[in-house]
Amino acid sequence: MRKKSPELLELGQRIRAARTSLGFSQEDLAHESEIDRSYIGGVERGERNLTLTVLCKIARALRCDVAALTKDLPPKRR
Repeated sequence: MRKKSPELLELGQRIRAARTSLGFSQEDLAHESEIDRSYIGGVERGERNLTLTVLCKIARALRCDVAALTKDLPPKRR
């Protein structure tokens, strides 16, 4: 099994947090974004390397922009 990308894990956590702050279930987010619910679950677990198109659909459904979900990703090197 491949190691999950820390950036995808962080993005998934941010999407989950935004979803729950709106009171959405995964099913609600899937419906709003026109993406399969199991795919949403994979995104939230950091298992999916989503495209910009899918990220835009999710951001639109979460009533935010892509930048709000991806700020400081990837982290800057020190």
